[in-house]
Amino acid sequence: MKIGMIFAGQGSQYVGMGKAFYDEFQEARDVFDQANIDIDVKKVCFEGPEDVLNETSYAQPCILTTSLAIAKVIEAQGIHPDYVAGLSLGEYSALAYAGAFDTQDAISIVRRRGQIMSEALPAGTTSMAAVLAMDAEKIQEVIEPIDGVTIANYNCPGQIVITGTKEAVEIASEKLKEAGAKRVIPLKVSGAFHSPLLEEASYKLKEELEKYDIHKTKIPVVYNVSGKEEDGNLIDILTRQIKSSVYFYQSIQYMIAQGVEAFVEIGPGKALSAFVKKTDRSIPVYSVDSIEGLNQMLGALKDE
Repeated sequence: MKIGMIFAGQGSQYVGMGKAFYDEFQEARDVFDQANIDIDVKKVCFEGPEDVLNETSYAQPCILTTSLAIAKVIEAQGIHPDYVAGLSLGEYSALAYAGAFDTQDAISIVRRRGQIMSEALPAGTTSMAAVLAMDAEKIQEVIEPIDGVTIANYNCPGQIVITGTKEAVEIASEKLKEAGAKRVIPLKVSGAFHSPLLEEASYKLKEELEKYDIHKTKIPVVYNVSGKEEDGNLIDILTRQIKSSVYFYQSIQYMIAQGVEAFVEIGPGKALSAFVKKTDRSIPVYSVDSIEGLNQMLGALKDE
């Protein structure tokens, strides 16, 4: 059976994430214990406080560390993916798991990425909103005449996220509701992620990425910028990713077209599992956010 492993993005974090795996599995302890950066990743993951964990520059290394710890536990149980992908930040988890970055380097990179993103946009000037029950083509048609707003995330059919200046997103939200969107929900984020407003931030990220050794991946990676595999320079791809739309459900469709028969969601939360189900209900998806979730996944896939 071909398996796609998908890694959680920012917004999925919660206090206590990863602790059960740390307590029970050496593979998880090995990952957490090598998270040697300027913050105590274990303490923030396991104890919070929540307002600190929710800050972009803390959330990103904490989610990545938790995700890699869980992935290493799954690997030790004999489950090996044929493809990997992740939602935004989760792409770095996928790349680290696939061998593009050493674990410690990946944690350091996303700590700096989070800082760059936090510093990039003045507080309160930009925003994002989820548009429900309207197809992507109609959303694009409605927002195209509005300066300062673009599509950020293609999460799943029926859930598209827009991003941009606060004023532009507010105008777009009203226009979309008038055009028939079921709901437009403002998101609790610190800025307009995956928008052209992060152009300058992308240059800073590129400078950071150039400090690290990057290796050829050992597993095929499906990328946010296109929803498929890419042959280009990884630094260039990730520089584009921070300011470009995330083609997540297209990534799921691509992996299914390549023969993937089941997905395993890695990391805190179950958002990606919901996106997969809304993209293709015929494909089983297992969320591994707990020991119970791990055991359910192993029971279903280990003997396949």
